[in-house]
Amino acid sequence: MGVKKAINMERYGQVLLIAIPFFLGLILIEKVYGLLKGEDKTPLMDMFSSLLSGLTNTVKDVLGLSVSVLSYSWMVEHWALLHVESNWAVYVLVFVVLDFQGYWVHRWAHEINFFWNKHLVHHSSEEFNLPCALRQSISSFVNLFTFFLLPAALLGVPDIVVATIAPLHLFAQFWYHTRHIGKMGFWEHIIVTPSHHRVHHAINPEYLDKNYSQIFIIWDKLFGTFQEELPDKPPVYGITRPVSTWNPVKINFQHLWLLAKDAWYAGSWRDKFRVWWMPTGWRPADVAARFPVAKIDDVYHFEKYNPESSAALKTWSLVHLGLLMLLSAYFFGHLGDIGSPGIFVYGLFLMLSIYAMAELADRHPLAWVWELLKTGLGFFIIFRQGDWFGINSLWASGTYFVAGYLIFSALMAVVLNRWGKVETATPTAV
Repeated sequence: MGVKKAINMERYGQVLLIAIPFFLGLILIEKVYGLLKGEDKTPLMDMFSSLLSGLTNTVKDVLGLSVSVLSYSWMVEHWALLHVESNWAVYVLVFVVLDFQGYWVHRWAHEINFFWNKHLVHHSSEEFNLPCALRQSISSFVNLFTFFLLPAALLGVPDIVVATIAPLHLFAQFWYHTRHIGKMGFWEHIIVTPSHHRVHHAINPEYLDKNYSQIFIIWDKLFGTFQEELPDKPPVYGITRPVSTWNPVKINFQHLWLLAKDAWYAGSWRDKFRVWWMPTGWRPADVAARFPVAKIDDVYHFEKYNPESSAALKTWSLVHLGLLMLLSAYFFGHLGDIGSPGIFVYGLFLMLSIYAMAELADRHPLAWVWELLKTGLGFFIIFRQGDWFGINSLWASGTYFVAGYLIFSALMAVVLNRWGKVETATPTAV
């Protein structure tokens, strides 16, 4: 691992230690506010799934499991026509350029079959709340769209400016994922508001594929994709081909798997190729006839995914999530000390944990198998290293704590998985 990359990853981990508690605090405030008003918009298991999804994305980003075909630094070095100094005006310019880029990347993610797989997870919740903002992709390993930053590169805007503004631009998109804020008057004409973004997440025919803007709503108005939230058309959330799972890993690759199967079974070689690049949702006619996929036709009358969950399962899911976040916080805060390849082993452990937790929440009959695989990996690490990635140097009983957690979580998975008959999804009417 290069020194510069290692430093950047360590810095990113330190930022996460500040950002994650901040986001969790806002989510808790929204939950409590909804309960006090009698309008809770954050169902427990949906929130659990969203938080798991956010954790998978964060682990992937920390490990740097993606590459850019064209890096911004390379464009500045080879194509810059000018070299501007870093000042407040440059930072504002970069923010606007990033927002313009974000509009088009976002739009293409909705309009092209292959790119929809990258974005589907963000729309997979059948609710609209702050936790669903954390549903971000782990299925994209190649960034193709850096060229949208070409205007900034030609001006010679330093890469440190882009690296600083990019996370701020991303974090600024969190707050408007809520149903507790109505229309905002004057601001509705300038920035993306909760009302605008409710439209974007809705599957009502009037709202589909609208409001792609991320910060400034001007892009939708310029390019003809703006739609106001209508008082007589309450938004219905989710995607038209429901994912029917709490498992973020499965959600991330569902659409890609469907495309691969459609390409395999298509009788026409032309269809085998174009299925990837056609408008989102398109399938070869012969394949669609042979292998139909469930789709919501009437958005006002369908059943939300809500498998039966006992109070014990819900309680353990939240406790388990809290324990996993503690282990994740140790990971994010000690990336440099753990080093490579240790960080990838730790990342695999976290991903296995998330998968096992989600399978248990889905009441999958083999959830306990995934939990035992995670437990086995955990004990292998402890026996191989003699502790848990150096935790004993900070806390003498740290490794014993991790070992106890591994044993207890495995027992809970077996008990809860076998506690009563595994149920299918219990319908919840929209």
